[in-house]
Amino acid sequence: MTRALLVVDVQNDFTEGGSLAVDGGAEVAVKISEYLRTTAGEYAHVVATRDHHVDPGNHFAEDPDYVDTWPAHCVVGTGGEELHSRLDRGPIEAVFDKGEYAAAYSGFEGRIDGTSLADWLRDHGVDTVDIAGLTTDHCVQASALDALQEGFGVRVLLNLTAGVTEATTEAAIDRLRAAGVETVGQVHRPVRHG
Repeated sequence: MTRALLVVDVQNDFTEGGSLAVDGGAEVAVKISEYLRTTAGEYAHVVATRDHHVDPGNHFAEDPDYVDTWPAHCVVGTGGEELHSRLDRGPIEAVFDKGEYAAAYSGFEGRIDGTSLADWLRDHGVDTVDIAGLTTDHCVQASALDALQEGFGVRVLLNLTAGVTEATTEAAIDRLRAAGVETVGQVHRPVRHG
């Protein structure tokens, strides 16, 4: 078994202060970095994905419904598209960009130098992926389900993810488990004050 770690969309716009922030997003960046320091030897490869929007059409909306439409986020050329500063980029070999001109939730829609994520993983002998990142109930879920469709063994490291809402996160976890994705740990839940 050759395992890779896929870090999904740990970007400034999805963390506190960003245009589409999730509570605990910055802490997920820190936790992934700590995890990589202690487990780097378990992975043959570490890769990441980014939302990378130029003009994704009706994916952006002035009055978003937060289901199919969203505020502008991760726009190319802005700081919002960048990987979070607390995410250690050292171990990351490749970053796959997705969603230039359309909505793109799954990391498997991403490409680097014209090569898809699935093809890159296969070319590097990977047959199993662990997935961490943002958000449990959107891009992590979509990436895990597509990884299964592509024939990879899949594990989601829930303690290295954060979800948008508790209800949608629990529904996503149920869907992942029903599909055959292994889940490890508990989703990060930040302490709320006030």
